[in-house]
Amino acid sequence: MSTNRLSSNSSKPAIPQSIPSSGPGASLARTVALHMEGRTREALGELDVALSLSPDHPELLAARGHLLCELEQFEDAAKSYNRLLELSPGHSAAVYNLAVCLEKLGKWEDAADRFVEAQDLDPQRVEAKLGLGICQLHLEKPEPALAAFDEYLKAKPNDETAQFGKAVALQLLWRFDDAAALYQQALSRNPKSEEALTNLLAIALTRKDDDAVHRCAEQLLSFRPYSQAAMEGLATVAFNRGDFEAAAKLCQKLVELTPDHFERWFNFGVACQKLKKYEQALRGYAEAVRIRPDAKQGFINLGIVKQELNDLPGAREAYEKALRITPDIPEVLFNLATVQELNGQKEEAEKMYQKLLAKNQDWDEAWFRLGYLRLERTDYRGSIEAFEAALRKKADWPEALVNLGLAQWKTGSLDTATLTFNRLLTIKADSVDALRGLAAIAVEQQDFGQALDYQARLIDLGERSPELFYNTGLLLQKSGQLDDAIRLYNEALAEKPEFAEALLNLGHALKAQGRTEEAKGYWRQAIDAKPELAKGYFE
Repeated sequence: MSTNRLSSNSSKPAIPQSIPSSGPGASLARTVALHMEGRTREALGELDVALSLSPDHPELLAARGHLLCELEQFEDAAKSYNRLLELSPGHSAAVYNLAVCLEKLGKWEDAADRFVEAQDLDPQRVEAKLGLGICQLHLEKPEPALAAFDEYLKAKPNDETAQFGKAVALQLLWRFDDAAALYQQALSRNPKSEEALTNLLAIALTRKDDDAVHRCAEQLLSFRPYSQAAMEGLATVAFNRGDFEAAAKLCQKLVELTPDHFERWFNFGVACQKLKKYEQALRGYAEAVRIRPDAKQGFINLGIVKQELNDLPGAREAYEKALRITPDIPEVLFNLATVQELNGQKEEAEKMYQKLLAKNQDWDEAWFRLGYLRLERTDYRGSIEAFEAALRKKADWPEALVNLGLAQWKTGSLDTATLTFNRLLTIKADSVDALRGLAAIAVEQQDFGQALDYQARLIDLGERSPELFYNTGLLLQKSGQLDDAIRLYNEALAEKPEFAEALLNLGHALKAQGRTEEAKGYWRQAIDAKPELAKGYFE
């Protein structure tokens, strides 16, 4: 009888293990174990090895995406989720996580689309509404952002992130009171909420509420001594109040914190320019155009400051750079023309004024300067045209009337010039220039009585020039009023003792009264002062 017995080489039945020793499942298990121990990078390495063997395993891809998000490697995480969605298009968690990655990468449009998709796949995933709202804010779409935050807050009314996002949306929609109320709630929870105070400050700036700006800025500075938002707010208030000293100091601090910030250097330049601290303003504008070489206003202001510092070549260079950026800027053309005029380049200046006026017919100051340049080079008719154009824009312009009258006189239009000078006297009854012009025209017309009247009015106005006394003396002498003539020649000599013509004619007046010896004494003085007067002595 045989007995059954176990053979020594018989195989034992396999006992199932709780953790697979190989394959994707085993790798995933080891990944979880490593992650639970806080060894995230080692866990990621385990997954990478497993994916090299099973590149399309959905769970491995999902796990890899999760770990990469923890490590803030969102670009690579997005690649894992994209691959997972190629394999499982309706994977709602992958869609949501991909949306989060895209949001972190600043790809707001794509992220918003994915958040909408995640909500459609899983209506219970309300977090997608929060993400959608944040993306819409970044896309500058405050209305849909507000709707998304409101939907999310129905489910989670106390969520601070959503409340803050809603406040931002309201602020962008200019619903400032509603936004400010939410920011104040945030401050009641955390009085040192920098974001809430910064946004309240921005609302105050938009409303031009200087007192509110000042309060928010001071509160920010109490716990953030170098808050740039606070300093910018205070600088704005200082500019608004005309406190350019304070504005300059604040801008100085800001450029020290951000030395490559165009607007802050520019504002520093403006504040210093207002204070007439031109060297400091020069530095501000020079730094501004260094940072932004296409900033035409920076070059314009730089030119103005250099002009104030009498650096005419530097001013011209700055204006020309502004014109290369934007040709034919009227203000720059005018400034450049004035620089050329000051630099003695009068022909170039005249052409520049003409270029400006070709497209800016109403620029009265340019017409005036053009008229003056033409008058200087004796183009009297051209100057009349320019001064008349200036006066069409500004009818009661004394200087333009004086120069117009002078140009008319030089063309021989004495009656027209007289009308112009009299027009000036109706505007400015004590116009010395008008009276001088009228007196000169009266002399030229041999109307000595009228000329004498104008000269007397000049003296009554307090004019004390030796030339005025001399000319009046001549008129009195011609009209036979020798005593008065002698008195005025002496007045001229009191102002200008070596006035040769006054000495000569005083001698003639004295001789006419029979005071020959006295006359000879004055003639000798006249010849000593101006020897060429001896030429007519024997005549």
